[in-house]
Amino acid sequence: MVCTNLILHSMAKNKEEIIYMLATKYNLPIKTITEIVNYQFKYVTKVMTEGNFETVRLPYFGKFSVKASRLKYIKSKNKTI
Repeated sequence: MVCTNLILHSMAKNKEEIIYMLATKYNLPIKTITEIVNYQFKYVTKVMTEGNFETVRLPYFGKFSVKASRLKYIKSKNKTI
């Protein structure tokens, strides 16, 4: 599985290509794979908006983090909402 993921990662150029490759690999509709991939980004957005994290890691995709000053700003905005 690791080799397949490395091949997938090295060949894919953008989100649409990743979606197409996953749909082909797992024999699933593109719509289903698109929903799965988009959910991952919605999750990262939600966690970052809440400000309760140090880093968010999506396996085989990357780590996302926010500078301390930006995190302080996000937390202050959430208190006013």
